Amino acid sequence: MAQTFYVNPVTGSDTNAGSQQAPFKTITQALKVAKDNTKIQLADGNYNAASGEVFPLTIASGITVVGNEADKGDRILIEGSGNYLSRTFAGQNVTFVLLDKAELRGVTVTNLASRGSGVWIESTAPTVANSTFTNCKREGVFATGEANPVILGNVFSQNAANGIAIAKNSKGQIENNTYFKTGFGIAISDTASPILRDNKIYENRSGIVISGSARPLLRNNVSENNTDDGLTIVGTALPDIGTTNNPGGNTLRNNGKFDLQNVSSNKLVSVGNKIDTSKVTGNVEFADSSVPTPTPTTSTPTTSTPTTPTPTTPTPTTPTPTTPTPTTPTPTTPTPTVELTDTSNHWAGGFIRELVKLGIVNGFPDRTFKPDATMTRAQYAALLVKAFNPSSNRPAIKFKDVPADFWASKVIQQAYQGSFLSGFPDNSFSPNKNIQRVQVIVSLVNGLKLSGDSATAIKTFDDQAKIPEYAKDEVVKAIDKQIIVNHPNLKQLNPTRDATRAEVAVMVYQALVDADRVAAINSPYIVTA
Repeated sequence: MAQTFYVNPVTGSDTNAGSQQAPFKTITQALKVAKDNTKIQLADGNYNAASGEVFPLTIASGITVVGNEADKGDRILIEGSGNYLSRTFAGQNVTFVLLDKAELRGVTVTNLASRGSGVWIESTAPTVANSTFTNCKREGVFATGEANPVILGNVFSQNAANGIAIAKNSKGQIENNTYFKTGFGIAISDTASPILRDNKIYENRSGIVISGSARPLLRNNVSENNTDDGLTIVGTALPDIGTTNNPGGNTLRNNGKFDLQNVSSNKLVSVGNKIDTSKVTGNVEFADSSVPTPTPTTSTPTTSTPTTPTPTTPTPTTPTPTTPTPTTPTPTTPTPTVELTDTSNHWAGGFIRELVKLGIVNGFPDRTFKPDATMTRAQYAALLVKAFNPSSNRPAIKFKDVPADFWASKVIQQAYQGSFLSGFPDNSFSPNKNIQRVQVIVSLVNGLKLSGDSATAIKTFDDQAKIPEYAKDEVVKAIDKQIIVNHPNLKQLNPTRDATRAEVAVMVYQALVDADRVAAINSPYIVTA
């Protein structure tokens, strides 16, 4: 960033210079003086009309407003609403308006106004990352017109209508967000065609509702335990939920009425998804008989006539979803084997075979490694302990979601005490949540206390904007140590995507190479400075 302004609603003053020692009091003032390529750093506190904010707050092109990305904006609450005249939806009540190439990161946004939206994106391409949107009277984020945003790593909870609404001819990348206890988790309407990838959607009224003539692409999303449906398609909408060459990887399960409800005029083809076919209604073809079907849950599927939910714009009543207790599967303990059947032609095969020989990773009982499957935080903790056997350098901690009899409780504690892994601000560890690529990178750098060459140039990736602020230094150090692996495209870091077992294996192997514990293996996918 060419310049950084600081804002503190408690100690700041708008007559100050906006420096770290003399911060502004309001975001409003910082936005007035900010020019292209400026970062506005927010201190903990409440930002509202009482503290001097004037809404809506418009973040101009090239300006980044950032709080604390590591904890999704906890303790940085921006609450307020102002009138915004939309070219496609008339007058709106909005907290933020994001222009092209604007960024909003690491804050909590609430809009209590009638039909209030947290962020409005209209025909622009901004980034919204690692933030929390809660208690908005309509939705957390609304994208319309020709919008093409990147929305990643956010939490949407207890919003009256939707977590995210994507309307008109919008596109965009909607990745790795969490939606719970809201109206519709994601509502897509009109001719919108966003990419939805790696989203977790649960305990809402409905998970994903696609209407109009929308054509979104869905990959690796989980929609479960919603009061009504996991995925609903109406009108002439036709989502892409998998093809033979690009399987969907979506999981729809344990929803109150239907896991998949297709009441559109189109036939929906499902390839490579995990869906209980007994909880499917409408014209759906399952093109891949090899895809496993989950065992039906104890909840009895409804036999009533499918209902067509009202999309996006009307004001629904605040949902009161039930809170089903999700079942936690007992993890399968892999059985060591060197002769794996699915790694010989895999890009990471050589690394995996060496780690198997060392007893650091294992194959499964069917003699597979499942290199392209994801890895949970608990599984990653077990791998860290096997690879590095970290010694304790901080006191033990009791995580509220890791009982003493949990299979990985000891390795989680050892990885924590060795500074490889930490918990979340609410004292949870989320052992069954998938580990992200950037979290693996930060974990290895911090746990092994790696230091990079200060002369190392910062590597520029095509998706550089997706790197969380808290991880940027660690990414540079990991590049210097040649730990990062980008497959199939060296220029795509994919920091917030869930890491595959292969990617974790290679990055751990590269850390062992740096420690002179194993011999280097040539690979075109290792990122170098």
